[in-house]
Amino acid sequence: MTTASSTGLTVHPVPGQGAEDVVVATSGPDEGCVFTGTEDGSIFRVSPDGARIDRVAHTGGRPLGIELDGDGRLLVCDAKRGVLRVDPSTGGVETVTDRVGGQPMVFCNNAAIAGDGTVWFSDSSTRYGIERWKDDFIQVTRTGRLMRMATDGTVEVVLDGLAFANGVALSKDEDFVCVAETGARTVVRRWLTGDRAGMRDLLCQNLPGYPDNIARGSDGLIWVTLASPRDTVVERLQAAPMRVRKLVTRIPAKLQPQPARTVRVQAYDDAGRLVHDLDLPSDGFHMVTGVREHDGRVWMGSLHEPAIAAHDL
Repeated sequence: MTTASSTGLTVHPVPGQGAEDVVVATSGPDEGCVFTGTEDGSIFRVSPDGARIDRVAHTGGRPLGIELDGDGRLLVCDAKRGVLRVDPSTGGVETVTDRVGGQPMVFCNNAAIAGDGTVWFSDSSTRYGIERWKDDFIQVTRTGRLMRMATDGTVEVVLDGLAFANGVALSKDEDFVCVAETGARTVVRRWLTGDRAGMRDLLCQNLPGYPDNIARGSDGLIWVTLASPRDTVVERLQAAPMRVRKLVTRIPAKLQPQPARTVRVQAYDDAGRLVHDLDLPSDGFHMVTGVREHDGRVWMGSLHEPAIAAHDL
C-alpha cells in the first residue's frame, strides 16, 4: 500500500464554484483534457496543464457525476435534470432520462458506463434534493437507489434502501458494480456475473471518512473519495430519534456540523484490499468529491472549490 501525507497537490482554478467531479478524455481531439461541472450548470474542459479552460456546455441544472461514452460525448448526472448527454464539440445537451418508474428523480448523482453501453447510475434520495443534502445525510432516510439503464433506454432499480447513494463504479472485468453509501461509510457491491450474480455485499466498510464519488482508474483500481473525516457528533445525531435529527437540520447552517478540511482519496482492488491511501495537505483545496486516476496522475474535484486538483503518484 502506498501512502502520502505531505507531497504536492497542483490546483487548477476554474471559473465556477463547486467543480464536483472530474473525468479524463483518453482519446480523440480532447485526449488528456479534464472535464468538470460547476454549480452554475457549466461544463468546463481543462487542458492537461491547466493553462486553458473552455466552457463547452451549460446544462441548466447542477452537473455532478461526469463520464465519457464511446462516442466522445459526456454522460452527465445532473442533480436537478437527471441523466444527460452532452456533446462537448457543439455544446448540445440531451435528456437521457429524468424519471424512474414514472416518477421524477430528486437527486441524480453519479454513473458508470459498461462496455456494452449499459449505464449504472445513482439517485441519492427520493426525499431531498441537492440543496438539502444535509437533511438526508443527518436523517438517514435510506431512500438512495442504484439504477440500471439498458441500451434500449429502459430503467430498473437494482438496489434501494441505501444511506445516501453516491459514486458508482464497475470492476475491471465488469463482474460487479459498486455504489458508495455516504451515510454508512461503506461501498456496496452488487455482483453481476458468476456464482454470486445478484448477490450484494461490501467492497469496503468502516471507511475513515464519508465516501462521495468513486471511479475505476486506468490502473484498474476503484478510487474512492473521502469528502470529510468521520465525525462522532454526526454519527450520534444519525442515531438520535428522528425528531432530533429533523430539528438539527432546521437550525441555521453555520450552527450545523461542518465538513472538516481534508484532501483524502483511497484506492481498492477488486478484492477490497486497500492499495493507496492519499492524505494530502488541504491548504488551498479541500472536500474532495470527485476522483479519476489516469496514467499515474490522480485528478480530483470538489463540491465547494472553484478548482480541480491533481497529484502524481
